[in-house]
Amino acid sequence: MATKNKTTETNVSVIDFINSFVDKEQKKQDSLRLIELMREWSGFEPAMWGPTIIGFGRYHYKYASGHEGDAPLIGFSPRKAEFSLYVTCPGNDNQKLLDKLGKYKMGKACIYFKKLDDLNLDVLEKLSKATINYISKNHDSRC
Repeated sequence: MATKNKTTETNVSVIDFINSFVDKEQKKQDSLRLIELMREWSGFEPAMWGPTIIGFGRYHYKYASGHEGDAPLIGFSPRKAEFSLYVTCPGNDNQKLLDKLGKYKMGKACIYFKKLDDLNLDVLEKLSKATINYISKNHDSRC
């Protein structure tokens, strides 16, 4: 039996989410700036994916197991402790860019950082665009 994906696009307003979920002014300003930048880099309007992810664009994935769904091309979440960035693909050769990104921690599927000033935004733009290009060319589930 197929399971329903938890992270699907919703109709919740991104700005309403930011205003109700983000309680620190600096994190709110960083979130709004990140929305502006990712909108520019991706060419897509922001949308809520699940309860806390702000995503840009979409792609369809299908695993060898048959599980499939849709996901944002790039995105982020202003989580309570730190931001989560969804802008990297394991199939991409991003290590040189990651080495120049700034102060962050790498998780299994995302990049964690405390504040936008910790990151090199030129490098983040390159990572974001590389991710979009990779997904657009491969249309697969490697990200």
